[in-house]
Amino acid sequence: MIGLISATAAGSAGCRRVASAWPGRTRVYEGPVGDAVRRAFAECEQLVCFLATGAVVRLVAPLLVDKASDPGIVCVDEGGRFAVSLVGGHGGGANELAREVGELLGAEPVVTTATDSVGVPGLDTLGLPVEGDVAGVSRAMLDGEPVALNAELAWPLPPLRVAAAGAYSIRVSDTAVEPAEREVVLRPPSLVVGVGASKGAPVDEVLGLVQDALRDAGLSVRSVAELATVDAKAEEPGILGAAERLGVPVVTYGAEELAAVDVPNPSDAPLAAVGTPSVAEAAALVRGGELLVPKRKSAARPAMATCAVVRRPGRGRLAVVGLGPGARDLLTPRAKDELRRASVLVGLDQYVDQIRDLLLPGTRILESGLGAEEERARTAVAEARLGQAVALIGSGDAGVYAMASPALAEASDDIDVVGVPGVTAALAAGAILGAPLGHDHVSISLSDLHTPWEIIERRVRAAAEADIVVTFYNPRSRGRDWQLPKALTILAQHRKPTTPVGVVRNASRPDESSRVTTLAGLDPATVDMMTVVTVGNTATREIAGRMVTPRGYRWQEEPR
Repeated sequence: MIGLISATAAGSAGCRRVASAWPGRTRVYEGPVGDAVRRAFAECEQLVCFLATGAVVRLVAPLLVDKASDPGIVCVDEGGRFAVSLVGGHGGGANELAREVGELLGAEPVVTTATDSVGVPGLDTLGLPVEGDVAGVSRAMLDGEPVALNAELAWPLPPLRVAAAGAYSIRVSDTAVEPAEREVVLRPPSLVVGVGASKGAPVDEVLGLVQDALRDAGLSVRSVAELATVDAKAEEPGILGAAERLGVPVVTYGAEELAAVDVPNPSDAPLAAVGTPSVAEAAALVRGGELLVPKRKSAARPAMATCAVVRRPGRGRLAVVGLGPGARDLLTPRAKDELRRASVLVGLDQYVDQIRDLLLPGTRILESGLGAEEERARTAVAEARLGQAVALIGSGDAGVYAMASPALAEASDDIDVVGVPGVTAALAAGAILGAPLGHDHVSISLSDLHTPWEIIERRVRAAAEADIVVTFYNPRSRGRDWQLPKALTILAQHRKPTTPVGVVRNASRPDESSRVTTLAGLDPATVDMMTVVTVGNTATREIAGRMVTPRGYRWQEEPR
């Protein structure tokens, strides 16, 4: 919950704006400001104070205990010009909250956390539990001192300023190792604990068994990703309670699926009870991995719980990112986040140049020229299979005539793939032209480099006969100058010469140009590969210089 506090009419107006925008996330605190701050500090995870920073500092200073538990606090000035991350930038989420509040109110977010200011990932913002000398290692990274990365198991991480050796180090480990001096240990969620339990097994017995198994195997409880069991035990209080105390989810599988898993210690008892010869081992192993702790029973007599521990290898992550049509403000926030998260960027050189300034220091860039699409896709997948966090970029939407298709054709289920949508050229051009895509529409590439012309022509003819608005990608190049005239001839067999046609070149870029002409008036020689051509259907009209296709075929009034 986010506590909202103000002292003046202007501040109250800001509170109301935030509260109305985030009704389920916020609570407005009334009354004397000091009392309001104290109550909100005790009851909320975050605070937004529409007060002077000095006043907030004096009010919260006596309340601060520890950066790991204190709420994140953001201050907004009376004029609503700035949203200042004051306390708990990372641990309390104040940095991100300042950005959210800034976007909502039109205020400038002010973030002074050192790592955020210079574009270095904070070690406490990587989404992994972290132990050790976080401040010292972070300072070394900021100062450019060599920091060694000792990865005991591969895990996709954002770009870090690391070297082969150094006085400071970052260790990635799921073992119960204590951080050395000048070292931090990142705990990846690599351990899956399979659990079986008799009906009514006590929480303490299940939890104690899991903790003992991890301790005896020299494994960190902070690397446990989940407790896994059979569907029949999905509501078993002992398992649910143990998972809650560990702070991990319970994942369940059907008995038939678990019965198909090869395990070293099958038993007749679970087969009779729930329909599978193994619960703990099978549930831990069902998604693959290395069995570190075979099935063991709890120490109680009779034993009411069993567990087994498996280490799943880190899965590489491939984000296929659409950059939009070119304008920076049409690059989505999610795309920006993925670019900063990736330790490896793969892309066409001219697209890399568009977003190079958004990449964090240390990002490894693998760029190539036109015509190497399949090679880029193979490279991105190969890097992900090495356990890297990879971003593969394409223009517009990466799934539309771009990199998603060749990449997913190469990828298998041994990596995680995330698609990040982008604004397509057709959508960007459509917004410039007016509303040409108001009814059914289709995009067709006229490039026959990968598709035989016979197939392209058949698709154009089908769109013409179906009276569908058509957007042509790759309409004409120096080596392909006859395809667009041919496609327009096909459309002209089914549409009037006066049918509106929109021509947009370099949509959203500084040298953008656009015009609305007609099917008879379009000169194909004025079109190139940077152009998108949109041909209306029989209902499309030009109104005040804009292309408009009605949502239905009942036009209110025919033009006179």
